[in-house]
Amino acid sequence: MTNPKMSVVMPIYHVEEFVGESVQSVLDQTFADFELICVDDGGTDASMDIVRGFCDPRIRIVCQDNRGLAGARNTGIANARGDFVALLDSDDIWHPEKLALHFIHLMANPDIGASYAGSRMIDRDGAVLKVAMRPKVGRISTRDIFCRNPVGNGSAPVLRKTALDLAAFSHPQEHSRTCWFDENFRQSEDIELWTRLAVKHGVTFAGIDGLLTDYRIIPGALSANVVKQYLSWTKMVRKLNSYAPEFVAKHGDTARAYQLRYLARRSVQLGNFELARDLMSKALRLQPRLLTQEPVKTLTTAGAVVAGTWLGQGRFTSLMRPYLKNAA
Repeated sequence: MTNPKMSVVMPIYHVEEFVGESVQSVLDQTFADFELICVDDGGTDASMDIVRGFCDPRIRIVCQDNRGLAGARNTGIANARGDFVALLDSDDIWHPEKLALHFIHLMANPDIGASYAGSRMIDRDGAVLKVAMRPKVGRISTRDIFCRNPVGNGSAPVLRKTALDLAAFSHPQEHSRTCWFDENFRQSEDIELWTRLAVKHGVTFAGIDGLLTDYRIIPGALSANVVKQYLSWTKMVRKLNSYAPEFVAKHGDTARAYQLRYLARRSVQLGNFELARDLMSKALRLQPRLLTQEPVKTLTTAGAVVAGTWLGQGRFTSLMRPYLKNAA
C-alpha cells in the first residue's frame, strides 16, 4: 500500500461526549486519501471504545501514557506517513470539503508551508454561535502570526510535513522522542509552534476562504482560565525572545495589547467583568492605536465590559444567550 497524502492527527483524552462526531467528520471528507491517527492519551473514559467502534481501515490507533495535548500531537506527528499533516482536536468538527480545499491550496502553492481557514464557533451541544473566527486570508507576515494568530485554533491548519519538520527537536528528557510542539506548554502551544515555524524557520503561512472548522467552546475548559492563558502566552514570548529578540522588541507591545484585548473578551464571556476591565485598560494603555487599527472590535469589547459591569453577570448572560448559547 502506498502512503496516504494526508495524515490527520487527533489527540484523544476524556472526550466521549464529542469524539464520535469528530471522527465521523474526518471520515465524511470528500478528499479520501488520508489516514486518521487517533492518539489515546491514557484516558479512562469510553472515548477509545467509541473510536474502536468505527470500521474504517484508514483509522490508526496509537496508545501512550498521558502526556497532554502537545505530547499527544507529537506522538501523532511522529507516526504520520503523509506528505501533509492536519490537526483536529477531538471535540471539534470539520466541514466535509476541508481537506480537499487545503490540499488544492498547498499543491498549487509549493512555497506555502501551512494552510489554514476560518472557523465557526459552536457550543457544547453543537449549536452554531453568532460569532466566528474570520482570519486574514492570503499570505500573512510573521508579524500577523505573532500579533494576531490568524490560524486561530489547533483544528484549523494543514501543514506540509517537510515544513513542519524544520521545527523538530529531541525531547530534552527522552532523547529518542522527536517533538514539534513544546510539551512544556499546556496552553499557547499552538501559537508557540506557528511563531517558531514562521520566525525561526521562515515557513510561509496562508489562509483560504471559508469557515471550515466547527470550534467547540466548552465552559470550564482549560482555555477558560484567563490568568493561566496569559501566563502561558507570556512564557511563549520569553521563548521567542531567546532566539528573535529584535522581532520581539519591534512587535511585542502590539502583540501583548491584542492578547490582553482577547482575554478581556474571554473574561466578559466568563462573567468576570472586573478582570475584563483591568485587561482592557492595560491593552489600551499599552497600544492606544487599537482604537484606530480595529475600532469596531475594540469598542465592542469595551462596550461589553461596561454593559456587563452595569448589568451584572446574571442579566448580562441572559442578554448574550442568543449569541453565546451554552458556551456562556
